[in-house]
Amino acid sequence: MGKVKGRSGPLAQRPDNSAFKQQRLPAWSPMLTANTVLPFFYLVALLCMFLGVWLLLTVQGTQELKLDYTEAGTCKGCFDMRKNASKAAEPCECRLDFEIKKAFKVIFLNEQQILTFGSTQVASSTQKKRGDVFFYYGLQNFHQNLRRYMDSRDDGQMVGRKNKLMNPSTYCIPFNTDQAGRPIAPCGAVANSIFNDSFTLHYRGQVVPLLRTGIAWYTDKNIKYRNPSNGNMTLAQVFNGTAPPPYWHKPVYQLDPLSPNNNGFINDDLIVWMREAAFPNFKKLYGVLRRAATPFTKGLPAGNYSLNVSYNFPVQYFRGRKEVVLTTLTWFGGQNHFLPVAYLVTSCLILLAAVVLTVVWFKFGKTGRKMQD
Repeated sequence: MGKVKGRSGPLAQRPDNSAFKQQRLPAWSPMLTANTVLPFFYLVALLCMFLGVWLLLTVQGTQELKLDYTEAGTCKGCFDMRKNASKAAEPCECRLDFEIKKAFKVIFLNEQQILTFGSTQVASSTQKKRGDVFFYYGLQNFHQNLRRYMDSRDDGQMVGRKNKLMNPSTYCIPFNTDQAGRPIAPCGAVANSIFNDSFTLHYRGQVVPLLRTGIAWYTDKNIKYRNPSNGNMTLAQVFNGTAPPPYWHKPVYQLDPLSPNNNGFINDDLIVWMREAAFPNFKKLYGVLRRAATPFTKGLPAGNYSLNVSYNFPVQYFRGRKEVVLTTLTWFGGQNHFLPVAYLVTSCLILLAAVVLTVVWFKFGKTGRKMQD
């Protein structure tokens, strides 16, 4: 017979008297004893200590040199000059001398073969490269993570849609059109505030060659950012009728006069800047050492260097600082001690807890009789 439904009264909401609903099913639960818990504590502590020491040694294997050039060297004059907004378009050059005491050496897992195509140096895909020398620029106290700032862009325009090229999104306001009513390309506050300092590194009177292309993410360069289809037109004709952002000194189709394929929305410097940083203190890749000429085939040799800076980006309005960073990288990345220190601190805390529990266990005995007394 079927189960009678529609019970009423105080027992109407009582669950059925079954093993499942009354939680009488057989179950297993671990018995946490000192013989099982203490070895686990010690094992985890040793594992965290091993990982911390390993990562710390890996990080120590990288070389890094930071140079704050905001007011250093002859850049003090340019810093004072940029305080006056009326002189923002005037060029200013400065120089900073420094010394590399220990050579920045590039280490490979096997012999490296270099393929050179024109001005671009490419490593063979069959070679496993362990490190290189990277040139970064850094900003402090610049908040790229503000929501209004991050939204001030038009992704449809940056992907090459012609209708967006002439009709930028309202998210770009007030950087969507210029005073003459022409559409701005690229529009928005992010593109308008692009970092526009440029650098030339010298070693013993010789220019240190830097690769200025291939520094952006592959997905950004080939998918996320595209120039409008031009057919038989030049890039200047495609962007005809548009205006550069107010703070730019040249239009988007002339960002790199040395490389025609590095202009427009697929310019590497523009793409790197458009990927906003999560924190106010950040660094972005400017170039990679081109190891095709002596004496830079194995990295940066030790010695005296000079850095010539085209000083354009003002920082005094947001109380910021500017720096350049020369560094090598490993599989773990750059010189970041946070994760190794975190593992070591965690290991010490777990080990301390294990020792305390061991002392308590030995003091009160396995049965806990002394604790009962």
